[in-house]
Amino acid sequence: MNMLVSKLELKWIILTFRQPWIPATAACKVNLSTLPPEPVIPSKKPFKVELVGGKRYSWCTCGHSKKQPFCDGAHKTKAQGLSPLRFVPEKDATVWLCGCKYTNNPPYCDGTHKQDFIKSAPLHEPVQADVCPP
Repeated sequence: MNMLVSKLELKWIILTFRQPWIPATAACKVNLSTLPPEPVIPSKKPFKVELVGGKRYSWCTCGHSKKQPFCDGAHKTKAQGLSPLRFVPEKDATVWLCGCKYTNNPPYCDGTHKQDFIKSAPLHEPVQADVCPP
């Protein structure tokens, strides 16, 4: 009788605690740091954009957005801890918005992209594997 109980218990344990197999290539990257993530560099040049006065804009601070220089919500999965910079221009204007994400005058370009640490840094290339399964 003890042997039968042991086999049933073992079967119950295996079925209860079984984890689905996820290949390492499909596993999501987990950020264990308590520090906010650093932005990636989507462009080493600023974006020339026409802004409408009174309209609310969300400038991407993480660099992962596919709608650069504006936010598309990518920070929610790829750069948790960073959020977009929301701003409303007072009047219609043509401006240069930062593409490297390291400006000291966000969201506007201040020429930081001309510094060596940006010039020598790799550009962020979105990869299909960056997307985690639901």
